Amino acid sequence: MLLFGSTSSPYVRRIRVLCHELEIQYEFINLNIFDEKDRATLIELNPTRKIPMLKDGEQVIFDSNIIHRYLKHTFELAPLNWHQENQLTLINSCNDSLVEMLICQRSDLDTKQDSLFFNLQNERITEVLSVLNQQVMNKEFNSFDYPEISLYCLLDWIQFRELTDLSVYPALMQFWRIHQSRASTQKNDPRL
Repeated sequence: MLLFGSTSSPYVRRIRVLCHELEIQYEFINLNIFDEKDRATLIELNPTRKIPMLKDGEQVIFDSNIIHRYLKHTFELAPLNWHQENQLTLINSCNDSLVEMLICQRSDLDTKQDSLFFNLQNERITEVLSVLNQQVMNKEFNSFDYPEISLYCLLDWIQFRELTDLSVYPALMQFWRIHQSRASTQKNDPRL
């Protein structure tokens, strides 16, 4: 299996951490999606032009969540329950909004301006982080399966990119600190 992505993407990282945790062997192809040659590879394999992508034989799987489901199915592992699926939806919505805001900032747009798009993204980020903080406090993230891995990768990416102040979410900060020492998260740290 080939996993295509970048070391800094939280979506790619969650698959890399998952594979490490489950001892799934794969080859990682690190792409710079803004480099002409790597972008051509991305476009050839995935019309959505997003990472990660998993190539297993002739099968190409798009999107980290679908890759997760594919791996669970392929290796006959238990699927997520509905509560975990909802947790993943929360994590993805926050992550997506943060990615949009980062792209806007890198496009020299003033993301602090009072506009519908930026206001909606900021509102979503704040609300979802608050809900996730409460879920961590309620011990609803009590293993290190895909939702916990995804939450960790989101939080670490926020810290890595300095996207928002997580100190107002003490349970999330504690969750982040606890999982920093895992071999799987250290091995796939985007700072390396």
